Amino acid sequence: MILSFRNISAVCAVFLLVSFSSFHKSAIATVNKQSQLIAQQSKTQPHPIFKSLLPKLNQKTQIRILLPRFIPESDSENSIYAIIEAATQKKYEILLGFTPDCNGASACRLGVVTAEAITRKTPRLTGKSVSLAKGITGYFVDFTCGAGCSDATLTWRQQGVQYVVGLKAGDRTSLVKMANSAIN
Repeated sequence: MILSFRNISAVCAVFLLVSFSSFHKSAIATVNKQSQLIAQQSKTQPHPIFKSLLPKLNQKTQIRILLPRFIPESDSENSIYAIIEAATQKKYEILLGFTPDCNGASACRLGVVTAEAITRKTPRLTGKSVSLAKGITGYFVDFTCGAGCSDATLTWRQQGVQYVVGLKAGDRTSLVKMANSAIN
C-alpha cells in the first residue's frame, strides 16, 4: 500500500510532536539534575552555630548563602551564638556573639557575617588586597580602637554578591581562614 502525501504529512507531524515533547522533558530533567549536582557540589557545611538560622535565611533571601565553617574562639570553652540582625531578598546580616541575646554590644560581640547583592550603588572595595580560595581577591580593613575596638573586616565579591566577615579587633590570618572556609 502506498500512503498518500496527506497521510505521510500527518505521520511526520505526530512523530515531530512526540520527539519534541520527549526532548523537552529530557532537557528539563538534564537541567534539573545539573542544578542539583551543582548545588550539592557547592554546599559546604557551615559551622554548627548557623544550623538553626539556615531555614529562615533560605526562606527570606534569594542570594547565595555562604557561611564559614571556621570561626575563631569557637572552641569548647567559648560558646558562640549566631543572631540574624537582618534578612531580606537581597541581603543578610548575622551577628556573632558570646551570649544568645547579644545586640552588638562591645562586651558580647565577636564579629559579623554579611552578604548583599551588588548594585550600581555598591561602593568600590577598599583595603589591602588578599588572595582567597578559588582565585578570589578579598580586601582586608584593619580594626581601630578608641573607647572600644571596631571589627577588622575581609570583603570579597562572588557571583554578584558582596560578602563580609568581620571580627572585633580581629587579625588578617583569622579572617582569611574564615572567608576561605565559606568559599570552599
